[in-house]
Amino acid sequence: MELKYYGHACFEVEVGGNTLLFDPFISNNELAKEVNIDKLKPDYILLTHGHLDHIADAEKIARQSGATLIANYEIIQWYEKKGIPGHPLNHGGQWAFDFGIVKMVQAVHTSSLPDGQYGGQPAGFVIMTPDRSFYIAGDTALTYDMKLIPKTITKLDFAILPIGDNFTMGYEDAVQAAEFIECDTIIASHYDTFPYIRVDREKVISEFELAGKMIYFIDINKSITL
Repeated sequence: MELKYYGHACFEVEVGGNTLLFDPFISNNELAKEVNIDKLKPDYILLTHGHLDHIADAEKIARQSGATLIANYEIIQWYEKKGIPGHPLNHGGQWAFDFGIVKMVQAVHTSSLPDGQYGGQPAGFVIMTPDRSFYIAGDTALTYDMKLIPKTITKLDFAILPIGDNFTMGYEDAVQAAEFIECDTIIASHYDTFPYIRVDREKVISEFELAGKMIYFIDINKSITL
């Protein structure tokens, strides 16, 4: 499974002959200037919540690619009024797509859409495919509900967790989150984009190693294979 990073909390995953794009915030991100969004042609765009730093490029990319949006009910309704189709989910619900199963899980954060409309409740996603299962937490605090993922949903091969603190959990809480979800392979998300969320990478890596975990920092516009 190939995982590509486009900065902030935006990732692209190739799975089952489909391309999944998560939380596209690229054109507004100074750190992602080298990424050409005109070349992005995902089959699905998954949105964890409605904040601009997670959906800024969703409309443009959806229109140019014909991608199907996957998000909560309120976000899908907002985009459908713009003529962009999507599949609504809500917390605890799941759906079998052609690439695998997507289950929407709890995230502790806030959510509103760029025009000020209510964006529904923020969420994370657990993606289950024949080859790999993974969790993308979205923007969240550490929550005890994370313990439910390995106990009631699936064993995870890897997880994408926010580590930047201030707006989400910091790396210390992310280590505990990795324990809760019983996952040893973590991909760092939601860091360095703004002054509030800059991190010391060496310190982060050291903290995860002490817990027996591996955390990966992917360079923007680069990929790793998992």
